[in-house]
Amino acid sequence: MKTNLFLMLMLAFFAATASGSKKQSTSPVQTTITTEVLKDKIKGGWAGQVIGCTFGGPTEFQYRGTMIQDYQPIPWGNDRCKWYYENSPGLYDDVYMDLTFVDVIEKEGIDAPALSHAKAFANAGYSLWHANQAARYNILNGINPPQSGHWLNNPHADDIDFQIEADFAGLMSPGMVNTSTKICDRVGHIMNYGDGWYGGVYVAAMYSLAFVSNDINFIVTEALKSIPKESEFYQCMSDVIRWKKEFPNDWKRNWFECERKWSSDIGCPEGFFNSYDIDAKINAAYIIIGLLYGEGDYGKTMEISTRCGQDSDCNPASAGGILGTMLGYKAIPEYWKAPVYPVEGMDFKYTTMSLNDVYELGYKHAIAVLEKNGAKMKGDAIEIAYQEIVPAQLEVCFKGHYPIDRQRVGQQLNISNQEVVLDFQGNGFVVTGNAQKLNKDLSDGTLEFEVYVDGQKVEQVKMPTSNRTRRHEVAWRYELQEGKHQVKLKLLNAQEGYLVRVDNLLVYSSVKPANAWKTN
Repeated sequence: MKTNLFLMLMLAFFAATASGSKKQSTSPVQTTITTEVLKDKIKGGWAGQVIGCTFGGPTEFQYRGTMIQDYQPIPWGNDRCKWYYENSPGLYDDVYMDLTFVDVIEKEGIDAPALSHAKAFANAGYSLWHANQAARYNILNGINPPQSGHWLNNPHADDIDFQIEADFAGLMSPGMVNTSTKICDRVGHIMNYGDGWYGGVYVAAMYSLAFVSNDINFIVTEALKSIPKESEFYQCMSDVIRWKKEFPNDWKRNWFECERKWSSDIGCPEGFFNSYDIDAKINAAYIIIGLLYGEGDYGKTMEISTRCGQDSDCNPASAGGILGTMLGYKAIPEYWKAPVYPVEGMDFKYTTMSLNDVYELGYKHAIAVLEKNGAKMKGDAIEIAYQEIVPAQLEVCFKGHYPIDRQRVGQQLNISNQEVVLDFQGNGFVVTGNAQKLNKDLSDGTLEFEVYVDGQKVEQVKMPTSNRTRRHEVAWRYELQEGKHQVKLKLLNAQEGYLVRVDNLLVYSSVKPANAWKTN
C-alpha cells in the first residue's frame, strides 16, 4: 500500500515531467482536500461553464475556419448572463444538457444505467442538434445505447455533443479519472462513438484532475492518458501540446498548425466539404489552446478559446469550467464572475434546477463517488486515492471512408413525386434533407418511406415533421463494397401538404483521393 507521502512525491514528479519544467505553481498535486475546497471547486466548475458559454455566445459558429481577430471586441458586462437567461435561454444547452444526467443520478444514484439517462435525454422538452438529435431519434425508434451513438447508426458520431455535456462526470469524480471515464462510458455512448466520445472522456478527465492539481500543463497532459494513443483524438491533442512547446508565446501559430492538419471533418454531413466544423477533435484542440496559452489567467483563457472560432461558446464553456474548477469559485476574478450572481437562483430553461441547486447536488454526488471509490473522510479532510490512469478502449469512426463528392439533388418526396433515385460510385453515402409540412396550421405528421440500395430494401424510415423528434438525415449507409451503387427512396404514405426534402447526396470512397494539385 503506497503511503500518502509517496503518492504526493510521485504525482509531483509526473506533473513536472508532463509540463516540461520542474517549476510548478504552488501545491501542484493534492491527495488531500477539505470539504470547503471541494465545494468551492465544484461551484467554480459549474459557474465557469456559464461564464464561458455566455462570453462566446455572440460568436458561436460565426467564424468558421478563421479566428476572431484581436481588434474585434467581444461584449461583456454584468447584465450578460441575465439577458441570455431571459431572452435566449437555449444558449445554455451546454449546461442544461448536463443537468438531465445530474437529475437522473439524483433520482437513481451514481450508478444509474445508460438506459435511464437515454430515456430522460430522449424525452426531454428541449431541442437538439447533430449527434444528440440523431441519438434521440434512434432511442425513440428503438435503437438504444450504445448503438444509438455508433457511427453506423449516427452520422454525427464524431461531433462535439458529448464533449460539451461531460462536465458533470469529471465534477463528480474529484481526482478519479478512471471513475469519470466509467461514467462517460454509460452516458457518452448514448450519442457519440470514437473521437466524438473521447472528447467527453478527455474533458471529464481534465475536470477530475483540476481538483488535485493547480498546474494547467499537468492537467491537460495527464488527462490525455485517458485516451488511446492510436486514436486521432489523442494525436491531435498531442500535437497541440507539442506545438505549445515549439511556439510557447504564439497561440495563433498553434491554431494555424491545427487548421492545416486537423480541420477536415469527414463525418458530420453539415461539415462535409464545408468550412463548418463541429468535429470533437478540432474543437477540443481549441479548448486546450485556450487553457495552455491562458496559463491560468481566466481572461486570457476566455479570450483565446473563444477567438479560435467554430463552436466558440462551447469551447470557452469547457475551458472556463475546467479552469474554474482548478481555481475555485472564490478565485474567479470578479470581472468574470459578477454577471453570474443575478442568475444563480434562476432555473435553467427546461429544468427545475438552478446554479445554486446544482452547486449542492454536485457536492452531494461527488461525496458519494468519493466514498464508493475508497476516499477516506477524516473530519473536514478527504484523502483521495490516486488512480493510475487507464486509457479508454479504442474506437474508430468512418474508418476507410473518404469524402469524395457532394451532389446537389434538390428533389422532394411528395404526393406527386413518390420516388427519388440516385446513382453514385463509392462505398458509402448520406442523403441530407428533412420532412416538412407546407402550412404551419397543419398538425405535425410522420412520413414513411423505404430505402433501397442496389434493389435491396435496407430500411423503412419514419420521418417526423416535428423539430423535436425529427430524423437528422434522410438516409445513409456505410461499409458498402467499393463500386457503382443506386439508392432509391420510395414514399409509402403520401399526404397533401407534407413532403420530404431530398437536398444533397454525400459520397464516400474506400480509396483516399490524391491531391490533384500535387505534381510528381
